[in-house]
Amino acid sequence: MTRLPRLTPGELDLGQRPLYDAITGGPRADGPQLFALTDAQGRLNGPFNAMLFAPRVGAALQELGSAIRYRTSLSDRIRELAVLAVAAQWDSAFERYAHEPIGRAAGLTDAEIAAVNAGTAPELSDPAEAAALELVRVLVARGDADDAVFDRAVSLNGIEAVVELTTLVGYYMTLALQLRVFRVGPPGDSA
Repeated sequence: MTRLPRLTPGELDLGQRPLYDAITGGPRADGPQLFALTDAQGRLNGPFNAMLFAPRVGAALQELGSAIRYRTSLSDRIRELAVLAVAAQWDSAFERYAHEPIGRAAGLTDAEIAAVNAGTAPELSDPAEAAALELVRVLVARGDADDAVFDRAVSLNGIEAVVELTTLVGYYMTLALQLRVFRVGPPGDSA
């Protein structure tokens, strides 16, 4: 059972409403909807509801997430491999629910998704993808990368992508922590 009440749009105060509007009206709401951002009553799903309870921090956090998702040099495949690797390490059911369909839309195969979810390295034909995923996996597991892993990721993806990947890892680990602490699962999950 979630530890936070799920707020309907009518329950939002003046500090919460702009954040709600930024989440539901921003880039996450554009294009095809691959997961439910809100329920039928307009309540935010996933980590977004928690953001409403600290709207100043929530606004900064959602803006960081928007930048990571929509304004980086990362390919869609690398981004989604990275998100799913964080979700696997943290056993984050909501992030898997939200990002498996996004990953499929980005071109990930079911076998690649299953391997990442199992904590194993999928067979990736692109060395840049493999290096990015290796970096993410060691960052999530150890909080650091040795020189060989770091240098390979930079060599194949560039320093900008490596900075973006480390930021992505921190952002999705923050979401996974909030989802765990506030007991938030996928829609329909009563846990």
